[in-house]
This record gives sequence, structure tokens and C-alpha cells, in this order.
Amino acid sequence: MAVVFSEVRGELIEGTPKNHQRRSVPIPRFLVEELAAHVAGKSRDALVFTSPNGGPLRNTNFRPRFFTPAAESVGLTGLTPHDLRHTAASLAVAAGANVKAVQRMLGHASAAMTLDVYADLFEGDLDHVADRLDQTATRGADHLRTAGLPDAVVDLFKRRSPGH
Repeated sequence: MAVVFSEVRGELIEGTPKNHQRRSVPIPRFLVEELAAHVAGKSRDALVFTSPNGGPLRNTNFRPRFFTPAAESVGLTGLTPHDLRHTAASLAVAAGANVKAVQRMLGHASAAMTLDVYADLFEGDLDHVADRLDQTATRGADHLRTAGLPDAVVDLFKRRSPGH
């Protein structure tokens, strides 16, 4: 099993983060080759990202020495590693991930927690729903029929309330 470290108030702690649950983080295909080259020759238990001496990477050193200067060099002054968490959630939502997938990726205990923290990411969904309903209306409702229940779907686009 891989060794995991967290840094809490400057103290390095071995073990899983806050909720003591392991997380699966999706890695896009465009990064797989680079990561494979980075870990080539390392054992399965080896740390992926290390300090210059090969030990655990500490936020208190990494951030001021590497992260902050790199962010500033591309005009992102004030960016924090935690901001990248929000970016990852934003990109996942933009790519069509549902709230349960984002919940698992972020390690939240519940989808409600994910929605509470990242509700603003899902705001545009109503416009997307309206667009999909428009597309459905213009194509007709035939493709909405459920397999095994073809006669159970009512063509709601032809049906109108009295007086409308």
C-alpha cells in the first residue's frame, strides 16, 4: 500500500487525509505519459512527488520555493494549492461529471457537502437543462421512450394545459 502524508500546521503526518478515506483522483490521458516517465524505475510504494532529498514533499517548503513563484510567473499571484482543488472540481463539472463523481473525487462525505461548498459550479446547469429540453422538443419525444416501456411515455410537447 502506498504511503500517504499530510501536513497539518507544519507537522508531517503519515496516513490518509481528514476523513481517513482513500481517494481516487482521475488522471486525464494527456498526463499519463508524463506521470509514467516521472515514476519510471520507482517502486509501487515510492512517493510520486518528493523533496530534493527524496523525502516527503512539505507544503511549507514547496509552496514558497516552487508553487508561488510558478503561479506568479504566469500572472496568478495569490493562487494557492487549495485553489487548484476548486479548479479541479470546476473542470470536472464543465466536463459533465455529476455531483456524486465530484464528491468522490474531492473525498467529501456526502453529495450535499459537495453541493454546499461548490454550488456555484452547478448554477449554469439550468441553462443546460433548458437547452436540452429545446433540443428534445425540436426532435420530438420518440427518443425519450424508455426501453421496455415504449407506450408509457406521453408526448408532453403536444399536450397543453387548458387555456394555453
